[in-house]
Amino acid sequence: MNNVAGPRNSITDVAGVLVGHHHVLDEDATLGSGAATGCTVIRVPGGATAAVDVRGGGPGTRETDLLDPKNTVRQVNAVLLTGGSAYGLAAADGVMRWLEEHKEGIPMDPADASRVVPIVPGAVIFDLPVGAWDIRPTADFGFLAADDAGQDFERGCAGAGAGARAGALKGGIGTASVCFGDGPAAGLTIGALVVANPVGSVFDPRTGLPWGTGTDGPDHFGLRPATSAQLAAANALPVKGTVLNTTIGVIATDAALDPSACRRIATTAHDGLARAIRPAHSPLDGDTLFVLATGGAEQPPGFPLPPAFPADLLVLDQLCTAAAVCVERAIVDAILSARSVAGIPAYRDLFGA
Repeated sequence: MNNVAGPRNSITDVAGVLVGHHHVLDEDATLGSGAATGCTVIRVPGGATAAVDVRGGGPGTRETDLLDPKNTVRQVNAVLLTGGSAYGLAAADGVMRWLEEHKEGIPMDPADASRVVPIVPGAVIFDLPVGAWDIRPTADFGFLAADDAGQDFERGCAGAGAGARAGALKGGIGTASVCFGDGPAAGLTIGALVVANPVGSVFDPRTGLPWGTGTDGPDHFGLRPATSAQLAAANALPVKGTVLNTTIGVIATDAALDPSACRRIATTAHDGLARAIRPAHSPLDGDTLFVLATGGAEQPPGFPLPPAFPADLLVLDQLCTAAAVCVERAIVDAILSARSVAGIPAYRDLFGA
């Protein structure tokens, strides 16, 4: 498979996918005080076919039942990723308000284009102990994040990643993409955006390298094994102080897929999460991955297959493999892009840029 990244190495390399953040982050925040939280909105003007796969034992979600392939609604208008635990789900109300004002949603009255019902699934991370407990995303956060959505966006300690913590290190938000130059999926693009906030470790204590460098190798990320002094400092860090965590994200592609195919990609994308975080999918995490298919690209010609198989089976296989790679790379990107907040050290502090 051609694993070449897109021009931005971002989920927004998928045409029609926009990302916006809103967060509050005090540079002098300490654990339990100051502001360190936010939300991120992935917006798809015109809508996208969607699915979700929830693997963690402690998820905080909204509208995930709607995305079961057996149910009726087949498209969403945006996805919310947010801090604030269950409180943060309130930010989805603001996303809906923005979408309604821009007449994006399921049309409910042929005579009045303003009467729409936007579909906004979402998932939360538990970041409440990083800043002040009572500062968490509200509906206004969601509105502002939706309004901010564009092709370029900040990585690391931004949006839903502002208060994220990845094991003993500062977590954050990261992204990656793959553009297919050959094979059944030639001409298609897939990308991932992930908020890394796991209870598990994101680096190998023997080398200091992120677990997520395993598929591509450290050279792909410009990394090298740590020194013995760096390893000693990193391995002496206290473990994460809370047992409520979660890694959440969105995978998007410009392929034209049905909900069942989107669900298969979401399932396989969790392989990338498990490669980059150890352990993953624990009873203490709420690991949740959404998939969006915009259908904006010209569909590659099908390959001859027995009639028992769907015509796009080989395309779907390539997309599934790349989705896991994108998630893996996005988690590494989140860790490398993060900076220290509230006394939580960043990877770059311990192992260098």
